Amino acid sequence: MNILAIGGGGFQPTERYGATPGPLIEHALSLTGKDPAKVCALYTATGDDAPRIANWYAAWADRPERISHVAVMPMPNVGDLRRHLLDQDAIYVGGGSVAGLMVLWRLHGLDVVFREAWEAGVVLFGVSAGSLCWHIGGTTDSFGPELRPWNDGLGLIPGSNCPHYDSEARRRPLYQRLVADGTLPPGYAADDGVGLHYVGTDLHEAVTDRADASAWRVDTDGETKVETRLLAVP
Repeated sequence: MNILAIGGGGFQPTERYGATPGPLIEHALSLTGKDPAKVCALYTATGDDAPRIANWYAAWADRPERISHVAVMPMPNVGDLRRHLLDQDAIYVGGGSVAGLMVLWRLHGLDVVFREAWEAGVVLFGVSAGSLCWHIGGTTDSFGPELRPWNDGLGLIPGSNCPHYDSEARRRPLYQRLVADGTLPPGYAADDGVGLHYVGTDLHEAVTDRADASAWRVDTDGETKVETRLLAVP
C-alpha cells in the first residue's frame, strides 16, 4: 500500500508538450511494478477544469503509459467510478481546493473507493491538495487567501501534512503553531520538489528532485513545536 504525497511540483516544463512527468512522478510509477502502467488523474480540486485535464494528456503524449482521467463535474465522465479507479495501477490527484475536493468525493462515494484502491495496491499520489487529502488534515487556503487549519481528510495516513513548506512563507510557522497547540495532530511537511513515500501508514522515505529540498517531521513536546529535518533521497 503506497502513497506518494508531493509538497509541490512533480511535472517539469518542456517546449513541446508544456510539461512532462518529472522524477517524483517517475518514482510513483516505479512503485506500481507495471510497465507500462495505467494512470488516472483527478482534478476535482480545480472543478475538473478542461485546460488542466488537456494538459494532463499532453504531458504523457510521447510516453507508453495508459492514461485516463475521472471527472465528477458536471457529472461523472465514466459509468462506474469504482470499477474504473480499481482498474488503475496508479491514481494522481492535482492541487486546488482540498476542502471542495473532499465534499465532492464523499458525495460520489469516492472516499470509500480510494480506501479500497489503496488496500488493493493501487499507488496513490498527488501534489498540494493531492498530498493533503490522504492525511487527517493540514493547512489550506481552500477558504480564502489566509491559511486555515483543516481536519477533514481521508485519514489513510493518521497524521497531518503541510505541502509547500519552503515556497509559501506563512505555511511553516502556522503549521508549527497548529501542531504545538493541538489543533492539528503531528505529521510531516514537504518542501516543493519533495515526495513523502508512505508504505502502509508509515513514512518509508522522503524523495526529492531538488538538491536543496527537505522533508520535515513536525511534532510537539506538549508545549512547543518540535521540528526535525529528514534526509530526502535524490
